[in-house]
Amino acid sequence: MNLVRTAMLLAFMTALFMFVGFLIGGRGGMMIAFLLAAGMNFFSYWNSGNMVLSAYRAQEVDERNAPEFYGIVRDLSQRAGLPMPKVYLYDNPQPNAFATGRNPQNAAVAASTGLLQVLSPEEVAGVMAHELAHVQNRDTLTMTITATLAGAISMLGNFAFFFGGNRENNNNPLGFIGVLAAMIVAPLAAMLVQMAISRTREYSADRRGAEICGNPLWLASALGKIARGAAEVPNYDAERNPATAHMFIINPLSGERMDNLFSTHPNTENRIAALREMAAGGMNISTPPVRTANPSRKSRSVPDTGVGRGGSQPPKGPWS
Repeated sequence: MNLVRTAMLLAFMTALFMFVGFLIGGRGGMMIAFLLAAGMNFFSYWNSGNMVLSAYRAQEVDERNAPEFYGIVRDLSQRAGLPMPKVYLYDNPQPNAFATGRNPQNAAVAASTGLLQVLSPEEVAGVMAHELAHVQNRDTLTMTITATLAGAISMLGNFAFFFGGNRENNNNPLGFIGVLAAMIVAPLAAMLVQMAISRTREYSADRRGAEICGNPLWLASALGKIARGAAEVPNYDAERNPATAHMFIINPLSGERMDNLFSTHPNTENRIAALREMAAGGMNISTPPVRTANPSRKSRSVPDTGVGRGGSQPPKGPWS
């Protein structure tokens, strides 16, 4: 997503936020909503990355304690022409990954311990290439701020129920109709915009990620495994932080299969089909573009970084 589209999205969400403020409190409410939106955008711009990483208790890794995983991200970053992001692991048995950060110079990519246990090195490369595509497209900042504003619009809708519906409230310009719009229409519009952008950016990141790693089939295979894992293994941290679900490569909240209007992610089978079509279209995939561990090794242990249940140190494997 380019800067112009990002600016248009944020302008729309801010205007919608101000409109809800107007429905609740007239011009005064609109100005208060504008100030709140500006403050939230500023806070999200500078702190969104750290907030998400902290929510999942992610730990930074480097070339010493996770050489293979770190090396894959480094090689992919070089291929994409991106600065080296910070690399994190978070302890969760569900295979998944996300990217965050306000720009490519301050980006971070994170993978779960379950991802490294389930996927092959080639599949991990496909997943991390997808996340780096989000960084390159500046999706991470856009979706964080959009989620913040969408949540705030829903919050204002709740306020409208308690304050805007008071018949003695002379600041409400549209009366009960305005209350209904603030409670139902505005939050629904914000949710639809957020989800539509989320779904579009996943297809775009899949395409760009396949170009970065050099083999669409790596990512296609990984998506199938992650989707099955997300359906079978609960992610309790994500359940406690549902506003972050759209940041993951696969919805961590459920095994969503319907490619409908209200899903935060496209249908996984559709994404896999698009990647396979891309591979069949003549893309040169004869030479692996990144250094990976020996694919014949069956063990899928995670790096010896101290990221483990109860602070235990998992055994070393091909990633360590």
